[in-house]
Amino acid sequence: MTHTLAMHWMDSDRPANPRAGTPAARNHDALDAFLRGIERRALRIAEFGVGNREDALDIVQDCMLAFVRNYRDKPATDWPPLFHRVLDSRLLDFHRRHQVRSRWRGWIERIVGRDDDNDPLANVADPRVPLPCQHVADGETAMALDVALRALPNRQRQAFLLRIWEGLDVADTARAMACSEGSVKTHLSRAMTALRARLEQHHG
Repeated sequence: MTHTLAMHWMDSDRPANPRAGTPAARNHDALDAFLRGIERRALRIAEFGVGNREDALDIVQDCMLAFVRNYRDKPATDWPPLFHRVLDSRLLDFHRRHQVRSRWRGWIERIVGRDDDNDPLANVADPRVPLPCQHVADGETAMALDVALRALPNRQRQAFLLRIWEGLDVADTARAMACSEGSVKTHLSRAMTALRARLEQHHG
């Protein structure tokens, strides 16, 4: 991104004119550096989650604003799992809204006489279904990995991206996913097994 999302803090969420060298200024600089460092990876995670770049950009920007508003005064060591907790929440909210809209469309179509033979609930999109998105990496293997990741169930994909991509430890991943450490290990193991099988099939 040439125009960084980290620049989109709302004025009300910025610390009020911190003086250079003060704790507030140091915290502001550290927070800005953290957001700049994580924005590209967060965008890619969001793209995997929603399937298109435009929605992903909106989600990541909203995530950053909410993170700054609620957690900027937390210790910097707590920022990574807290940020991913907010991002995960925003992705879940996106899918809930999408499902509600899909249900309403289905019901309305039935009311006006369209698709009378279809169950409107069958129109609800499954967020686990692979969707087209802009590939960030090049090469057939990277594209195969993209497809394999999007085909994973959400929790498995989250565990893989947070542990392997983001490099969070098991405890921080569990905090970000709001689950137990044992669940993180289970989700990651299943994700690795599924990804390995898909990539072996691709290269076979």
